[in-house]
Amino acid sequence: MSLLKRIEQGQGNQGQGPTPSQPGGSGANQGGGDSSRLSSLQARRVSAPITSPQAGSYFDLKTRVQNKLLAELDPSMDITRTDEVRRTIQELFEQILTEENIVLSRPERARLFEQIAAEILGFGPLQPLLEDETITEIMVNGAKNIYIERKGKLHRVPVTFENNDHVLRIIDRIVAPLGRRIDEASPYVDARLPDGSRVNAVIAPISLVGPVLTIRKFARNPITVEQLIQFGSISPESLQFLKACVEARLNVVISGGTGSGKTTLLNILSSFIPADERIVTIENAAELQLRQEHVVTLESRPPNIEGRGEITIRQLVINALRMRPDRIIVGEIRDEAALDMLQAMNTGHDGSMTTLHSNGPRDTLSRLETMTLMAGMDLPSRAIREQISSAINVVVHQERMRDGTRKVVNITEVSGMEGDVITMTDIFVFEQTGVENGQIIGRLRPTGLRPKFMDAIEAAGIHLPPSIFGIGERRRY
Repeated sequence: MSLLKRIEQGQGNQGQGPTPSQPGGSGANQGGGDSSRLSSLQARRVSAPITSPQAGSYFDLKTRVQNKLLAELDPSMDITRTDEVRRTIQELFEQILTEENIVLSRPERARLFEQIAAEILGFGPLQPLLEDETITEIMVNGAKNIYIERKGKLHRVPVTFENNDHVLRIIDRIVAPLGRRIDEASPYVDARLPDGSRVNAVIAPISLVGPVLTIRKFARNPITVEQLIQFGSISPESLQFLKACVEARLNVVISGGTGSGKTTLLNILSSFIPADERIVTIENAAELQLRQEHVVTLESRPPNIEGRGEITIRQLVINALRMRPDRIIVGEIRDEAALDMLQAMNTGHDGSMTTLHSNGPRDTLSRLETMTLMAGMDLPSRAIREQISSAINVVVHQERMRDGTRKVVNITEVSGMEGDVITMTDIFVFEQTGVENGQIIGRLRPTGLRPKFMDAIEAAGIHLPPSIFGIGERRRY
């Protein structure tokens, strides 16, 4: 039996790991640059004697080697130069193993090095999961329970943290460079990884199962139009119709539940915006991946430790109106910012787009009305509905199906008012025809109705064939 396996079988005492500083305290200290981040790591090491590895667990061996390595690294080293730092860590790692007379096989040595390098340069046990492109979401429920989403299905993975403090250190490393904090006074935070992946973290006293970390990963290569059609998320005809809507500067709202693919579709639709237009994006945590050159990205800011300095989505929407935008794209509307977004759409900023959570196209407009009322302007319901019907042209609704796939299920026109009711017309509707091997079979089909805003599309020089709307040809089943 190899030495490392004997060590792991003897694992039992994991309570002697590093004692990190509290997450709220380190957040203020890590914002000073890469050298301070490395110094912080070094400050957290344990002054444990290097003894024979047979006497402790694999965790103890990893901790001892890691601490000695941190002690010998130059605190002023620029850790953004990953390749150079990795070579330095490799040399010191081999030197420490030789000096301490620790004999490991080649696979064991490689495994130990990768884990230590991930602790210093990456995000610890999460690093291999972040590098796996087949994983779309990572969910950490305390130190010992980690789940992933792959192809729309949840799976538990045999990956663990050392303890809850270890999870807190990783959360700290994510949020500190963004100038955000998480502690008992502010026990939850939204953040992002360097690649734009969305992060949410919750700690005690709110979470009773230990620190909870949820990472919505973004593909290194953004999903293309062709892939969206190949996955069956949308039909070519409906995508051609939405492309025409974007180019004709119609206002679009993308709705759906959590994880239904709203942001992915917003990225796809925004790629249809002409390159000569100025785009202002507004988000809680910047995650949109627009490919145009002239893009201004704004990000909201939570209050500081004194409860001051908060910048809300609503304030950013108001400010964006002074920035000469051709298009305003709001990552998600979830509060009274809905009123200012409607005002922007109704005051010449056509072609704006946003997303929001809802159960269907009709519910999307109800939620917009509710969020507008949150602004406290005491407006009558009819006035709000008139604003909504005038501002919104198209609602695109997405769902995550039972088989884990994401599909556009409704493309609906907001056609106007009849009395006190906003009227809507379905242009495309998803029709499920069956289930095969657990996979939902169906297609997004036209209803045969042309939207009233076709004049606006044709005025923009775009001519869609009637067959897109199912007119003039027999529908296929």
